[in-house]
Amino acid sequence: MFVTFFHDLKQAGIPVTLREYLTLMEAMDRDLASRRVEDFYYLSRAALVKDERNLDKFDRVFGHVFKGLELMSDALTAEIPEEWLRKLTEKYLTEEEKKMIEAMGGLDQLLETLRERMREQKERHQGGNKWIGTAGTSPFGAYGYNPEGIRIGQDKNRNFRAVKVWDRRDFKDLDDQVELGTRNIKIALRRLRKFARTGAPDELDLDGTIKGTAHKGYLDIHMRPERHNAVKVLIFFDVGGSMDWHVQATEELFSAARNEFKHMDYFYFHNCVYEKVWKQNRRRHDDTTATWDVLHTYPHDYKVIFVGDASMSPYEVAAPGGSVEHFNEEAGEVWLQRMTRTYPACVWLNPVPENQWDHTFSIRMVRQLFSNRMYPLTLEGLDRAMRELVR
Repeated sequence: MFVTFFHDLKQAGIPVTLREYLTLMEAMDRDLASRRVEDFYYLSRAALVKDERNLDKFDRVFGHVFKGLELMSDALTAEIPEEWLRKLTEKYLTEEEKKMIEAMGGLDQLLETLRERMREQKERHQGGNKWIGTAGTSPFGAYGYNPEGIRIGQDKNRNFRAVKVWDRRDFKDLDDQVELGTRNIKIALRRLRKFARTGAPDELDLDGTIKGTAHKGYLDIHMRPERHNAVKVLIFFDVGGSMDWHVQATEELFSAARNEFKHMDYFYFHNCVYEKVWKQNRRRHDDTTATWDVLHTYPHDYKVIFVGDASMSPYEVAAPGGSVEHFNEEAGEVWLQRMTRTYPACVWLNPVPENQWDHTFSIRMVRQLFSNRMYPLTLEGLDRAMRELVR
């Protein structure tokens, strides 16, 4: 198994050597992993991975070789008894039963009701329609159903109905070295080009050399700066939640953009942009960048691209405190308007098929905020978006 692990890491492009593998085997002989899979994960990662850019690849290979085991690196931050959050059963309701459950009257009312339940409830609860618990129809808890509630401690979405998530969720960075499924993405991005020669003269200017030599009568070598795409691009990627379904298409776009644009930077956000964004998903809770700093760091001549499905609770766009993960002082639409005002060349790429956009209210809201400059994440949509950015 360990030999297979070593070979799979090399096939994934992680530069592991035989010396590092033997170091890991020596550590195993000395029982440094204490016969716990979690300890072995951290031990093998420390021995075999020397560049943090390869951590995501390592996690995928580890999960594949060791039967897809998922490792929890951080405990839940909610101060709720752990046993309350265990998944005891799953309750599936008929369509008629779902229609009988009504929303509780808005985000403010929902949060106030949660505070009341926390004050009143003294014990664990399961399967009901009022208290905080599991497998019921209450708006609060996990593994049940309610059309508008607060999810507490559940692993992954089930019905995509939560307007708040009381949990610490970790996302993974996009892999910008992914093998592209098609070259056409690069071709579409090439519409966004403006070539210039700047920097050190390190390329032979053949025409200038010939002319200089002919004019002077002896060899006169001329050099010039390399010609490159001078367009500056800033990309914001939505990650986590429903965007997990679109990781492959998003990674292909990310990889292609990395190759096409010399001046490109990127940030991550979840669902909607608020007061902060981040560069590394595994550190998004403690290493963020203020959105104001982004607006003041990158000039208005940058071409800005948002990539996301824009599928969220309308509160996340329109209401202060509407973020699914934290209390935002200003509504998401305020930050999106600041973005579009600062960067005149700004578009939104949506991996959701265009014929489904009208079925989701939040997509219509974001599309309106971007003055209809939302395009599908398809080759035809990319072509239209690039044409819009070069106007």
